[in-house]
Amino acid sequence: MTKKILVATEKPFAPEAINLMKAAIAGNSEYELVLLEKYKEVSEFKAAVKNVDALIVRSDLASKEIIEAAENLKIIVRAGAGYDNIDLAAATAKNIVAMNTPGQNANAVAELGIGLMIMAARNMYNGKPGTEISGKKFGIYGYGAIGKIMLRYAKSIGMETFAYSRSLTKEISDENGFKYCKNLEELFSSCNYVSLHIPAVEETKKSINYELMSKMPKNATLVNTARKEIICEEGLKKMLAERKDFKYVSDIEPACAEELKKEYPDRVYFTVKKLGAQTEEANVLAGIAAVKQIVCFFEAGDRTFQVNK
Repeated sequence: MTKKILVATEKPFAPEAINLMKAAIAGNSEYELVLLEKYKEVSEFKAAVKNVDALIVRSDLASKEIIEAAENLKIIVRAGAGYDNIDLAAATAKNIVAMNTPGQNANAVAELGIGLMIMAARNMYNGKPGTEISGKKFGIYGYGAIGKIMLRYAKSIGMETFAYSRSLTKEISDENGFKYCKNLEELFSSCNYVSLHIPAVEETKKSINYELMSKMPKNATLVNTARKEIICEEGLKKMLAERKDFKYVSDIEPACAEELKKEYPDRVYFTVKKLGAQTEEANVLAGIAAVKQIVCFFEAGDRTFQVNK
């Protein structure tokens, strides 16, 4: 029986990505790609997911309501790195495998992060003299695919590079030519620029607080292309009010975004929407990876990228 793969995207993949996703299963009559694009109501999503075997989403919410409406669903793949839009507990309760596609949008996010740093250094392009990022100290929190690329780019620009991650060791940092920080406090106190690359889980939510931000040196910039939940918004507001030299740039708007933009137009910047993975190339790579992972799961039981183990 043909296995149906539903691509549910309120904000659709680019046509090229869809064509290549279809090409990935072309000639294999066991799979059919079904599209639900630009839907407006959750009811549309529930109806579409009812009889499919696999689901691909981008930022769409694979909520408990959606998962319970799916009668035949075996696997959900988030086309991207973050997967907090999938209700993992609900998926696990129904023995549904949840996956992400790590690394496929890493370059896109890294390039945006570098661009946001340069924008901050040039005072959000307001016409006033800015500074250069070459020669400054740059650090990452989270040594994953995106962080590794950002370290490489920052070094090529002439920045001194640092990193902290629970999985990181001094041996790895020495081998790859950046400085190892033994804890978060050391990272924040050492770097003019810190870029965040951690998931929003219970232990990280609101973990980037005033105490941590206040350790950053003069003329510091915090870059967040991860998740808004990891920032303590009250701490951010306090930091911006007390430190006239501090800047915050992100592709995720916090609840207080309008207030901050009005109060500190030269020191905060938020993209129109979450843009980290929004390039044609990343769009295509994540979509193809999602389809291939689904096929490998059904044909070989491959669970390499499962996130609800």
